[in-house]
Amino acid sequence: MSSSYGGVDLFGSGPHRFHEVKHGLFTVTEFALGIMQSGTVSLGVAELEVVVTGRLVAGSEAALWALRDAITARVVHPPVRQTLIDHHGRQWTDMSFLRFEPADRTDRGRVLSLRYAATFRRFRAI
Repeated sequence: MSSSYGGVDLFGSGPHRFHEVKHGLFTVTEFALGIMQSGTVSLGVAELEVVVTGRLVAGSEAALWALRDAITARVVHPPVRQTLIDHHGRQWTDMSFLRFEPADRTDRGRVLSLRYAATFRRFRAI
């Protein structure tokens, strides 16, 4: 099974993994809210984030840029909610592509590869 976002395999050119960012409450200090005392206020459950880390792999510089461009084209404003699926079939619905962070260099060998992190978030319903 391959992974996908919105039905498109963005990360299958190389090894990659999915992980959920911490679960819990979103809190701020009372001072940050303009209340001049110590303490913390819970504002609700934190939004779910899933981070995909991995390596894009291609046979040429042009092919590697094509993979990058296909990914960055999916980061849009306003955010679009789509289903994110890992290579084991685990699904996260209503996820928006928040950020793509490529490494600072391309590794060259028999093939070209680039490390990355891609962050997806399920925004709170308004």
